[in-house]
Amino acid sequence: MEDKREVALQAWCEAQTGVPQPKLEVVSGDASFRRYFRATNGSESLIAVDCPPEKEPMKPFLAVAEAYADAGVTVPEVIAADIEQGFMLQSDFGQILLLSKLHPRNARQYYQQALSALPDIMSVRRTELGELPKFDSELLERELSLFKNWLLQTHLRLDWQDEDERIWQQFSEKLISNALEQPQVGVHRDFHSRNLMLLDDDRIGIIDFQDAVLGPITYDAVSLLRDCYIEWPDDWVSELSQGLRLKLIEANQLASQIGAEQWQHWFDWMGLQRQTKAAGIFARLAHRDHKPGYLQDVPRTLGYLRRVSANYPELSEYNHWLETRVIPAWEATV
Repeated sequence: MEDKREVALQAWCEAQTGVPQPKLEVVSGDASFRRYFRATNGSESLIAVDCPPEKEPMKPFLAVAEAYADAGVTVPEVIAADIEQGFMLQSDFGQILLLSKLHPRNARQYYQQALSALPDIMSVRRTELGELPKFDSELLERELSLFKNWLLQTHLRLDWQDEDERIWQQFSEKLISNALEQPQVGVHRDFHSRNLMLLDDDRIGIIDFQDAVLGPITYDAVSLLRDCYIEWPDDWVSELSQGLRLKLIEANQLASQIGAEQWQHWFDWMGLQRQTKAAGIFARLAHRDHKPGYLQDVPRTLGYLRRVSANYPELSEYNHWLETRVIPAWEATV
């Protein structure tokens, strides 16, 4: 069947550039309803974006793109946009994802470079649309519920008991409290190795920022360092995380009395929230969106949850539940 939106996007690109477009080259479809294609202006490559308006509103992306660029964050230039149709042309950051280049020999350099963008991202609290949405308790709870609804109940079909609900609610409340007690800053919200591009001049370009919020100061750092798609030794992760803490204190973006232990607690528990959400999203992508390939990343998220929660006595009941209820249920499906 002919893809009517793709045909319309191609015609729109021709009108914007004044250049006949060959059939658009698919770059990727991400975990949302957006699709990306490679187009041309006759002299250089561009990225054409299909954002179905009823599913992926474009205004937040455009507003955050402008605010990030003004703050010195390396983001694609928006060349043209049609909000009503949901079409956009932007500069092309190339094809090299940071994930594809990471190796123990170069990872420290790349991660330090990526982390160095966070102070500028944190400084963006407003766009032309107003203050960024708050990463409040309702949103945190909604994200956590993805794990219960999609991984545990839809995918694993766990026989949900009152005891499961009690442990789950206590765990969720602890993670929400941890997030809300942190300094609230500008948060990219999906800052990881598949949303960071290596440019020709060795800079790191940042994409997929339309869901930016005001939220916990450790959120983007833990998204990067405890990535859902690649895993690094805990001591190395902690070293880089603590290095960021010191830089934020030096830049007056974090109070100097926030010590290493407090920061590590914030970081670890924020990571638990993030990994819980991610595991739920992977299951939702498999069942709702018919993208079963994402299930291969679930074991990594469960491994993070098991390992990190084991370090905190106040999470011992949750850790035991994970070990005896959740992980065996997962292992029975593979």
